[in-house]
Amino acid sequence: MTAILVVCTGNICRSPMAEGFLRDALLRRFGERTPVVSSAGTIGWTGSPASPESVIAAAERGSDIESHQARELRPPMIEGADLILCMAGEHREAVVADVPEAAARTFSLKELVRLLEALPPASPSDDPDAFVDRVAAAHAMRLDGEARNPYDEDVSDPLGLPLDTYRAIAWELDGWNARLVDGLFGAEPGASVRPVEEVG
Repeated sequence: MTAILVVCTGNICRSPMAEGFLRDALLRRFGERTPVVSSAGTIGWTGSPASPESVIAAAERGSDIESHQARELRPPMIEGADLILCMAGEHREAVVADVPEAAARTFSLKELVRLLEALPPASPSDDPDAFVDRVAAAHAMRLDGEARNPYDEDVSDPLGLPLDTYRAIAWELDGWNARLVDGLFGAEPGASVRPVEEVG
């Protein structure tokens, strides 16, 4: 079964929310056949729960991350993932520094969505493994310097900020993840199409 790894810094704010939103979106589409989704942090606070603000903000958008426990990113996690989604460019660079051969399947979330939306739209697929080819196509486009915005590829870290900031980040992550699923697996029939820069 294919696996997706979400990476941020401490694995208590951004990546737990992104993991929850992505897993929920994939479960709605594929049920028990959904790819495995997990998360880790480059300096993960191992064993720590998601921050209370993240739990609240995610729950308000329908995702339960209360049982989350932070993990520190390790090379075997990277090696076992078919796609590594990073919350910021610095996390992408940290992943590639640890496991250079993972470069072709490691992206910031916003970077990958923009690349996928620049490709011809994916045909709707009921194959949960179909995203591997789309990831390869996105990487090929990235090598050509296409569809990148280096000035807006990070999701801001809300750690230590008010709950409303977490709510804003949750809204942003939920939207980008919905676009990601459509970009990887095709928009479901009858679904509304999101404008390319509606979120973020």
